[in-house]
Amino acid sequence: MTQGTEKRGTVLVVEDETHLAELYTEYLDDEYDVRTAYGGVEALEMLSSDLDVVLLDRRMPIVSGNEVLAEIEERGLQCRVAMVTAVDPDFDIIDMGCDDYVVKPVTRDGLRAVVDRLMKLSEYNDRMRELTAKRLKRNVLEIEKTESELAESDMFRRLQREIEEMEEAVQGIADELGADYVARQQ
Repeated sequence: MTQGTEKRGTVLVVEDETHLAELYTEYLDDEYDVRTAYGGVEALEMLSSDLDVVLLDRRMPIVSGNEVLAEIEERGLQCRVAMVTAVDPDFDIIDMGCDDYVVKPVTRDGLRAVVDRLMKLSEYNDRMRELTAKRLKRNVLEIEKTESELAESDMFRRLQREIEEMEEAVQGIADELGADYVARQQ
């Protein structure tokens, strides 16, 4: 990343092993605004609405990663969560409210790929929400207005163009997510 470039999002690293917390922070801090919590208690204090991604160790003393995840859900925070843990996954992860589950050890490239993917997933969801709202407005107008009224409306033509552009952008993000996901599975 070049100096002076704005960072792409805010990541909270939650890890009770100090050397891993600092390593993960180092892996990401050139690209993201990274905050580091050295355990679950500190993580609870650092949870905020401006977080984009939380990387969460599952097994920590006093307050576990599961408890931090439950608090994120309770507060309705809109961040993406990846469990980054030495705990091998079991079927309990099906109902767990995390977006990804990564078993340690994790490399720099692996951790960055997880964060990048979760950021891209958030972007996709935001764009889809926007696109859906525009499509609904278009549908209402198509029902309520005559074809000639629609054809004569500069605003309706603009809406149509915006929808087409957004559909292309959303498809591009979906394609990237698909390629990222496939690359991570190899």
